[in-house]
Amino acid sequence: MAISVRIHPLLPNGSQRVEVGGRLDTHTYGELDDPLTLVLAAKVQALVLDLAHLEYVSSAGVRSIFRARKLLAERGGTLVLANTQPQVQKVFDIVKAVPLSEIFRSVQEADAYLDRIQKRIVAGDEDD
Repeated sequence: MAISVRIHPLLPNGSQRVEVGGRLDTHTYGELDDPLTLVLAAKVQALVLDLAHLEYVSSAGVRSIFRARKLLAERGGTLVLANTQPQVQKVFDIVKAVPLSEIFRSVQEADAYLDRIQKRIVAGDEDD
């Protein structure tokens, strides 16, 4: 499945909402990075990533979002996530607790782990 990215107009307060749907992974992260680069080139102070329709995120997708967060933070801005699906939220919870680079020997191993977690949650088995 492809990724969808919808950029809403910049609000007068410097806030902008971007909707992301589908799968954010090794094959699609560039389709988010490119529009986010344009958004971040503007005077955005707060970026809201609406993830209501994001079904899956890999470590490449997480890096893409963290990159945008870092760029905004460097100029005093903020990035927030909204409407995360449970399986996607679980990935962000894991990454916040321990950086992926400290857990896994490779990106492939990390992605395989994140894939298993998200499939379990979608199937209704949230224990891991």
